[in-house]
Amino acid sequence: MKTLITLLLTGSLFALVLTGCAGRVSDDDKSEQQLYQEAQEALDRNRYTTAITRLQALETRFPFGEYGEQAQLELIYAYHRSNQHEAARAAANRFIRLNPDHPQVDYALYLRGLAAWDGGRHALEGLKLSDISKRDPGATREAYADFRRLISDYPDSQYAPDAAQRLRYLKNLLAEQEVYVGQFYLRRGAPVAAINRGREVVEGYRDTPSVPDALAVMIEGYLHLNDQEEAERLKQLLIELDPDHPQLGRGQQFVQLHPADRPDKTLLQILSFDLLRF
Repeated sequence: MKTLITLLLTGSLFALVLTGCAGRVSDDDKSEQQLYQEAQEALDRNRYTTAITRLQALETRFPFGEYGEQAQLELIYAYHRSNQHEAARAAANRFIRLNPDHPQVDYALYLRGLAAWDGGRHALEGLKLSDISKRDPGATREAYADFRRLISDYPDSQYAPDAAQRLRYLKNLLAEQEVYVGQFYLRRGAPVAAINRGREVVEGYRDTPSVPDALAVMIEGYLHLNDQEEAERLKQLLIELDPDHPQLGRGQQFVQLHPADRPDKTLLQILSFDLLRF
């Protein structure tokens, strides 16, 4: 008796499974409206993987349909929210290239900047600003370029105020990155390269807090080159700008952090007796 009941229950469950499978409709058989509606429902429920699948199917099967352009925009968003930052930027690039006059190009540009922002800066969220500035600035520069273009080309965009706030942070970060690299060149005995990094901050990021440190890098660079006149001129500028700068010692004498006669050396330089320098 028990065996008969077990067989009947098993058969019923198997029938239900078959009925459920038979009732499912492949994405290849769904209408444009159905795919779009399912994508919207998935986005509303934060089910981004499902949304991406539906939007990709919609874009592939109905590239010139009613929801084509909107699906492309929402695909960028879904990639971004699922932390697929490179895919989000690629989708945004494609949308902007194919729809340069679309009324929501500013949104695509904003999402492209956010993807770079999250892929770069937020991946280092636990670090201090000074630590972040020592990392590869590639994603930071991409986000900076996108937000800057958004503010320049679409100043009335609803996304411009947020982009402006992020831009200020990124600008400070990039300026500090230049200072860090300039200090690295001083330690490696490359004063000309250090001066160029400092000049980049003074001329390109003049409204950031890193300008005094950039001037200090340039002063040290010119001292390495024995150009006392230019070093003194920049020192007077540093005194005017930041009289309490840590490299201005007693009597406003400039304190070198990386003297020319004590550059850092790499292991390769030491082993090659300085025949190879990098």
